[in-house]
Amino acid sequence: MDIDRRKYPLPRRRHHGSAYLYVPRSQLRVVPPGYPPVPERLSWSELFANGRPPCALDVGCGEGSFLLRFASQHPEQNILGLEVRRALAEWLAGVIRGEQVPNAAVLWYSVVNGLPFLEDASIARIFYLFPDPWPKKRHHKRRALTPFVLREFARVLRPDGLLYIATDFPALDEYHRQLLDQTGYFQYEEVHDDADWGLPLTDREEACRRNGIPYVRLRCSKRGWAS
Repeated sequence: MDIDRRKYPLPRRRHHGSAYLYVPRSQLRVVPPGYPPVPERLSWSELFANGRPPCALDVGCGEGSFLLRFASQHPEQNILGLEVRRALAEWLAGVIRGEQVPNAAVLWYSVVNGLPFLEDASIARIFYLFPDPWPKKRHHKRRALTPFVLREFARVLRPDGLLYIATDFPALDEYHRQLLDQTGYFQYEEVHDDADWGLPLTDREEACRRNGIPYVRLRCSKRGWAS
């Protein structure tokens, strides 16, 4: 699903959110007014037309191109996007309302707080595609994928659920693999064939192809899981 962006002018926004957005709320002495809420529960009837919870999760959905394409290709599946930048999350929510996409929703949220509003083994697929690489060493602590977040992904994924990770930044790919190996929650394989990958393109993926930039796609399946 591609939208006419002339109908939805993008808001002015910073490329990066403030540093405190990448710190769990529980670790902040004072919670700034611009910090996203951390809900324990969500009303799915307020987010999706069918009132059912999501079965797919797009972490760091950005401008939502992938989310909207996935929703269009899978109208029977609810997909929830998480976006840490408030202006972008509110803009995308407006697009979803304007285009009347019944099975897509977005939440202004920082995933470093986990996924308390999702039940165990309730999600079929999680997409973590082309996250900000935070290449400078002093900024590595802002990378959202941590052992805690990976554990949360494993908790909410169904036994046959899949986690999809993609990046065009080699050092970040190395970090992802090390984290996957160290935590042991997932086994993974690199996917080269588009048909095997089976997902719509992200905007970044399209840009990589246009400009000849190599990138890596990992498909991760859960190992034996115990809470």
